Amino acid sequence: MPCSGRCDEPIPVLTAHTTLAGESAATLKPTPSPLPPANPSGNEEALFSNIRKQGHNTLEVYQDNGGFKALESSLKEGPIHVIEVVTKSKLAGRGGAGFPTGLKWKAVAECDRHPKSIVCNADEGEPGCFKDRALMDYDPFSLIEGMTIAGLATGAQRGFIYLRYEYPETNILLERCVAKAKEAGLLGSNILGSGFEFHLYIRRGAGAYICGEEGSLLNSLEGKHPFPRNKPPFPVTHGFEDKPTAVNNVETLCAIPHIINKGAEWYQSLGIGEHAGTKLISLSGDIKQPGNYEIPIGLPLKTLLYDWAGGPLDQRSIQAVTMAGLSGGFLGHQILDDLTLDDPCIRSHGSFLGAGGIMVFDDSRNMMKAAHDAMAFFAHESCGKCFPCRIGTQRLTERLNDDSKKLDLAAWTEEVSDINEAMKATSACGLGMAAPHVTESLMKYFPEQVKASTNSNS
Repeated sequence: MPCSGRCDEPIPVLTAHTTLAGESAATLKPTPSPLPPANPSGNEEALFSNIRKQGHNTLEVYQDNGGFKALESSLKEGPIHVIEVVTKSKLAGRGGAGFPTGLKWKAVAECDRHPKSIVCNADEGEPGCFKDRALMDYDPFSLIEGMTIAGLATGAQRGFIYLRYEYPETNILLERCVAKAKEAGLLGSNILGSGFEFHLYIRRGAGAYICGEEGSLLNSLEGKHPFPRNKPPFPVTHGFEDKPTAVNNVETLCAIPHIINKGAEWYQSLGIGEHAGTKLISLSGDIKQPGNYEIPIGLPLKTLLYDWAGGPLDQRSIQAVTMAGLSGGFLGHQILDDLTLDDPCIRSHGSFLGAGGIMVFDDSRNMMKAAHDAMAFFAHESCGKCFPCRIGTQRLTERLNDDSKKLDLAAWTEEVSDINEAMKATSACGLGMAAPHVTESLMKYFPEQVKASTNSNS
């Protein structure tokens, strides 16, 4: 539920079974709540360790819970120490790319061009993802603290939160929280009497999915058309206004105060086996207890689905799940027993964890239609800069609708596979490269549904 716009009042809490006016609970599937449910496992959490506490989105309660202690210690220890701790923690980007955060900050810090910037990618447009909204609504000061520490580490004196256009209430909350922090001497000039200067600004996004892509975001932030940028050069040397810029996701930045307070070894230990840290997962779809969960990286997917989230709805079984919202395509029920929530395992099956949106499809779902709807979304949101994505997503959408009956299975498969390969090899950004995961995974895990939707008399 959106906040009231005041950062000195707690946000009302949605239950996981809130219903729409005039409809009975019996006719509706559970509605995910941005606020995470009570810790279902007892495992130690990082980002969600304080978020459920009443009033944690106020400055007073945040400070009562240890807020801004990490900033104080960072100011004393200095930028080099901060980068060392973040690097040793093995924190990697939680927006999808997974680039080591410490290395990114070090590259910006070592660049001698100014002014430098910290940009928070809060354009949470991936379908099935709503974990960044939870952090901003219920723990906004951790984002402010994390960005300020990032500014100290890199030598940046300005930061921008590029906020999803569809989060207007969050925008009001963040604006007031920034004002509170500035009033308390935690932002602006001479922070906590240290001489360090960091100014933070909120900018509403352009309302397009493509603006979540790093280059498109930076172009939009500069007032330009949100087309992806060619790389190299990379934002760490040529980012906002062509100056050194660290672009990090909300989740990544909110992890920083916890890592500084408790240490790199502590954060590493939260993962399972060789994996370091935790990951926020937004779980939705045909599941009894949808919502946001903080998992140790490496957790078996079935543990999340069945032990934590209660399993599928009554009299149903899980047919498929998406990874990375829609960008990672589908993973079929055939492999769910062996799947762990970490990139090496998921990539071995042709997908990736990405931003952490998982949608569940039970056995009542037509996966051909699900794939069509996903591809239609990508076609609608393609920026149009490159023709492989602009045309390819349209052609794939057509091949997933009723016109597929006009082709025999062999011709359909050959054409779709050819489009998939061309898009992956030549698209200008991740949208065009990721969209083929939908059709590839459909053919891989649901060949019988593909056959039934084409001219199967051949």
